[in-house]
Amino acid sequence: MDKVMQAVLINKKGTAPELTETTIPAIGAHDLLVNVRAASYNPVDNRVRKGNVNIVMKKKPGFPFVMGYDFAGTVVRVGSDVTKFNLGDDVYGRTRNDRPGSFANFMAVDETDIAVKPQSLSMSEAAALPLVGLTAYEALHERMKLTSGKKILILAGAGGVGTIAIQMAKQMDAYVATTASKKGYDLVKRLGADEIIDYHTTDFSDVFHDYDTVLDTQGGDDLIKALQIVKPSGTVVSLAGLPDAKFASEQQLGWFKARLFGLVAHKITKLAAQKRVNYHFLFMDADGDQVTNLTKFVEAGALKPVIDRNFNFDDAIEAIDYAMSGHAKGKVIMEMPAVSLN
Repeated sequence: MDKVMQAVLINKKGTAPELTETTIPAIGAHDLLVNVRAASYNPVDNRVRKGNVNIVMKKKPGFPFVMGYDFAGTVVRVGSDVTKFNLGDDVYGRTRNDRPGSFANFMAVDETDIAVKPQSLSMSEAAALPLVGLTAYEALHERMKLTSGKKILILAGAGGVGTIAIQMAKQMDAYVATTASKKGYDLVKRLGADEIIDYHTTDFSDVFHDYDTVLDTQGGDDLIKALQIVKPSGTVVSLAGLPDAKFASEQQLGWFKARLFGLVAHKITKLAAQKRVNYHFLFMDADGDQVTNLTKFVEAGALKPVIDRNFNFDDAIEAIDYAMSGHAKGKVIMEMPAVSLN
């Protein structure tokens, strides 16, 4: 009889998550089986459940599937061809798009997707970092190529990505402006933001002009405004906007999606061209080497995960509901017990 575990399962597209029993996953030759000790919620978890991001994925998870991408835990089984990790290693990371599964006692993950957990971080802190850290790293370092003295606007600075992006931008000696509510003001100030406006009372496009870069986490009208406040040759990276033909080409999604995205994002790409602004839609996938880069930031004291609230795994559905409410400042964490395979 197959051994079972507790997991947050999605049975069909759009259905509500359910904390239930399911079979412990088998592992492939290059996989690790990890006893998950902490996992964090990201907006993409709910978007995958609803099928809202399947069109931008090269591969997508099949139903039923266990929710969750970010995790930290301990290796309890290794595949026959694994070379980077050993039994008992504490690891963390963000599993690839078509293999979610961190909201569970055990998960299978490819060894190339993860890294050794920083010793200075708890399991909960480590689980809070991968997706938001990878997103901020690619946006600021690889897409924007942010350098000292440049001006960056980070929308929703008290959110999961925003809290990491502010810290990373300050380490790059940039001038950082951000938007936040009154409740998030002290947090983003403490993280190093140079200028803060309350998005409830002030339109950022009335205040900020001639910025070098904008990290858009909101999409919609905020993306349109972001393109209008960036100086010529500046860059807007959006996590919630519209994928364009360039994104389809980069992700090798095929000619049909390239044409479709080109039509859907026409308004955005036309405005970007008129303003002579570089526009990038960013959707992250797993990358163990970049997770290792995050570890270097952590060990240098340059990066600290921000956690809003920890939940016991028994309260996983409550944790998901709270995270989806949009009130969290930083990451929402589920903590799992140590579980033996025996």
